[in-house]
Amino acid sequence: MNPQLLLHSSLMALVGLAFFSSAPLSPAADAPQKIKVLIVTGDDVGVHAWHDVTQTIRETLLAAGKFDVKVCEDPGIFESANAIKTYDVVFLHFYNATLPTLSDAAKQNLLAYVKGGKGLCISHLTSASFKEWGEFHQLCGRYWVMGQSGHGPRSAFKANIADKDHPITKGLGDFDADDELYAKLQGDAPIHVLVTAASDWSKSVEPLAFTVDYGKGRVFSETFGHDGKAVTTPNVSKLIQRGTEWAATGKVE
Repeated sequence: MNPQLLLHSSLMALVGLAFFSSAPLSPAADAPQKIKVLIVTGDDVGVHAWHDVTQTIRETLLAAGKFDVKVCEDPGIFESANAIKTYDVVFLHFYNATLPTLSDAAKQNLLAYVKGGKGLCISHLTSASFKEWGEFHQLCGRYWVMGQSGHGPRSAFKANIADKDHPITKGLGDFDADDELYAKLQGDAPIHVLVTAASDWSKSVEPLAFTVDYGKGRVFSETFGHDGKAVTTPNVSKLIQRGTEWAATGKVE
């Protein structure tokens, strides 16, 4: 090739590279990557309209603008470690009222997922699931036991912020909830209590939202969510949004 042509071509390539490098990034490139959430649902007791509540939870997360949310109505997804590893956090809104428990492989995959540093959210009656699985009880921190745990009639009650400095609850004030006030949850694993309420049914102050450290992972548990109305209480929605973000990342921005 002619040396002058080669020089000309090289200069043009450098000019093109400089132009490309100085061009502004697209808005998509500037946008922070969204947190990937997998909601696992598909079964519950008859008084819980799990499908409707799941959709309300999904819409609540999407409204925050921080999450990419997928819904799976088959807990058998835990059979595949590869199927869940791409998600930052699993949100369990599920009680196996009619479906069988998880297989041993599925159980180990879920435990490994959290132990390895991922997030898990436990919602409402989820902690009653897999009653034969002791390690799931440790994962939940506090869990519902049929015949021991319970609640009074669904009603309005005052929920109190127990830790005003935690990233999930910082800036939130005490609020009025309209829900079932879960009481006498079982378990003695270490938990960090975020929200409490005084139960007329148990005559005790009950933990309604709390966190659990599990391996390198983080668990956020909340007992709200009898129906869509309960979820859309403003501070309950904020707890779900913030708790999911914290479980996934360890912080709330």
